[in-house]
Amino acid sequence: MTDEPRPGQQGTGSVEQPSPEPSETESTSEPATGTATLEGPPRIEQTVELRDIGPCKKHVKVTIPAEEIKKRLQEKFGKLAREANIRGFRPGKAPLALIQRRYAKEVNTELKGEILMASLEQMAEEQQLAAISPPNLDPTRLELPTDGDFIYEFEVEVRPEFELPEYKGLKLKRYTRTFTDEDIDREQRRILQNYGQVIPKTEGGAEIGDVLVADVAFLHNGKELSSSKEIQLRVEKVLAFRDGVARNFAEQVRGARAGDRKTVDVELSVQAANPELRGTTVQMILDVKDLKTVRLPELTEEFLSDFGVKTPEQFRELVHSLLQRRLEYEQRQSFRQQILQHFAAAADWQLPEDLVLRQTRKALNRRIMEMRADGLSEEEIRGRLRLVEQDILRNTALDLKVHFVLQKIAEVEKIEPSDDDIELEIERIAERNNESPRKLRARLEREDMLDSLVIDMVEREVLDLIVEKAEIEDVAVDRPSEEGAVSTVEEQAVPGTMRNLEAEGTAAQAAAESPPAEPQG
Repeated sequence: MTDEPRPGQQGTGSVEQPSPEPSETESTSEPATGTATLEGPPRIEQTVELRDIGPCKKHVKVTIPAEEIKKRLQEKFGKLAREANIRGFRPGKAPLALIQRRYAKEVNTELKGEILMASLEQMAEEQQLAAISPPNLDPTRLELPTDGDFIYEFEVEVRPEFELPEYKGLKLKRYTRTFTDEDIDREQRRILQNYGQVIPKTEGGAEIGDVLVADVAFLHNGKELSSSKEIQLRVEKVLAFRDGVARNFAEQVRGARAGDRKTVDVELSVQAANPELRGTTVQMILDVKDLKTVRLPELTEEFLSDFGVKTPEQFRELVHSLLQRRLEYEQRQSFRQQILQHFAAAADWQLPEDLVLRQTRKALNRRIMEMRADGLSEEEIRGRLRLVEQDILRNTALDLKVHFVLQKIAEVEKIEPSDDDIELEIERIAERNNESPRKLRARLEREDMLDSLVIDMVEREVLDLIVEKAEIEDVAVDRPSEEGAVSTVEEQAVPGTMRNLEAEGTAAQAAAESPPAEPQG
C-alpha cells in the first residue's frame, strides 16, 4: 500500500513516498474486469469502498466476488492436475478430486497471497491512495472463504487533503550578509577549537570559547533534581543538554572564575524523564572549579592538509565558503518559514497526534540530510538538532505540513529525481564533507537515510522553483547568525529514561485500531 522509496528508486519522496492525491469524491470503485494483457497478469474483479474515519485516516473495504476466487482456484488446480506426480497415477492422470483434497491447504494459502498482493497493487493504482504508513492489515489472519465473496478490511493513514494555494509570484524576503574579517576570524577560531589544546586560563574571566570545569546541580523550586561533579562545559551562546537547553548560557556565565557560583536557566524539553517537568524552566547551579581556554593549533601545512588546503590564506577562503553555506542554509530555512506562513490559511487541516509522534525521527532525519547537503559540520548539525528537539512535537507538526505542501507541488510540477540525479547528489555531498561517495552511500544506507536524501532533493527543487517565480526582496543583516553557536553535553537535567515519542505514537495507533473489549458478565 505504501510507496516507500528505496535506494536508487525514483520518486518524489514523502513520509512514506505516497502516490498522487485521491479524488475528492470517495465512492465505491467500478469493478475491474479481468482480461489478460501483454502488460501483466489478469486484473482482479473487485469493489473498493473508502470511508473517512478521522484526520488523515481512511477505512478501506475490499470485496472480491466468489466467482473470481472460484475461477482462480480452478486455474491452479487445473495446472496441478497436469503437472503433479502422485503415486499410483501417471503424470497428469490423477483425479482432480484427489488433487483438490491433497493440496487444498497449500493452494488456498498460495492463492490468498497472490490475490491479496494483486488486489492491493491494483487498488493503489486505481484509487491512488496517498498512504503515509503501512496499513494495519495482517494477512495471516485472512482466509479465503470456501463459499461466498472474499472480503477484507483495514485502516490506513493517508496524506491530508487540501487545496493547494497559489505558490507562484509570492513576495519573499531573502536575508543577506557580507562577511567581514572579524566574522571569518570568529568562525576560524570556532573550527580550530576542536583541534586545540585545553590549557589553564590565568587571566580574565570566562568568555565565549573558554571551558568551565564545574560541579553542577539542577534545581526546581529549590529541590535538587540531579547533580554532577567536575563536568566540562564549553562556553557558547547556547548550551544544550540531552533534555534541556540553556539559551543564555554565555551571558549568564560570562566573567566567571574559579570559586564563583553561577545560576543558569535551563528550559526542559518535551522529552524530559519527568512528565510534570516537561516544558518547564529549572535552574542549574554551577560551582566553578577551574577555568580553561583553548590554545589553537598552528596552521602548518601538515595540519591544513586535513582540510584539503595548504596555506593559511586558503584556509580562510575555506572558512568564508563555510560561512556562505551556512547563510544559504539559513536563507532556505527562512524561505520555508515564509512559505509556510503564506500557506497557513489553507493549512487548517489537523494532523493526528500519534502520526506526529511517530514521525519525529523521520522529521529529524530530513533535517540532518538537509544540513549535510548544505555542508554543515557534524558538530553544528548536532547542536542545531538539540534546539529542534527542545520542542520536537511542534517542530515536527510544522515540518510535516511544509513537507505535505511541497510534495503536492512536486506532483503538480512533476518533479522527480532520477537514479542519476541521486548519484550526483551523493557525490556533491561527499565532496562537501571530504568523504568518498561510496562511503557516504554506505553510511546513508546504514543509517536508513536514503529516503531522507530523496525527500530533501525534491523539496529543495520545489523551493528553488517557488523562489525562482517569487518576487524577492533582499534584506541586509549586520549581525552574524548565532544559531550555530551551540555547545552540547550528554548530561541530563532530569534523571531517568527520557520520553520515547515514537513508541508512544505506535502505542496510541495500536490502541486506536484494537477492537473494543468485550463486556464482562
